[in-house]
Amino acid sequence: MNDYLHDLIPNLLPFDYKRHYLKRFINQEWVLVNGISEKKAVYVFKKDDILEISRKDAVIKTSWAINIENVFSIETEDGLITVKAYFKDDDVLVLNHQNKTEFALFINTTNYNEDLNSVADVQAFLKNKYKQKVTSLIHDHEFYYIERSREFGPYTVEELSAKVKRDQISAYCFVRDINEYDYSQRLRIYDLIKEL
Repeated sequence: MNDYLHDLIPNLLPFDYKRHYLKRFINQEWVLVNGISEKKAVYVFKKDDILEISRKDAVIKTSWAINIENVFSIETEDGLITVKAYFKDDDVLVLNHQNKTEFALFINTTNYNEDLNSVADVQAFLKNKYKQKVTSLIHDHEFYYIERSREFGPYTVEELSAKVKRDQISAYCFVRDINEYDYSQRLRIYDLIKEL
């Protein structure tokens, strides 16, 4: 992967045919983020090497192929291009141009109820998606808390919340993740409860 892409979008996973092809890629509605404010384009990669690109009321059918090294060839209006595919997560796809310092960013809207028609819509989608992800991570994680110079735990956020509700501890006690060594993050129980 080119360094510029890794610097812009860290933690990308290369396309894995077994893992991604049927479950995360084929017949999914991929909205192209690049240029969404000028015109919205939805890409659907079909099994028979057919790529449907929908713009407003027009649907363009073109072709695509994938080789054994997971390099994609896509026929576009500008000619044949080759790209490598990466996933940021299940709903964010990056196609990195092999001959230029360019990439296309797509969001999978197949299971999303709202339309993505603008940069603001994309920002709202990503904010909501990652807020839910953070909430589920916090929900399943454990934390230590410190009160009167003593450390207690580990506890889940639900357990800490219950202790606060019963007035056993203050919501303003500092907490640390079980993988951290100190309280330098200055995170409080109150901050965790707010994210649930």
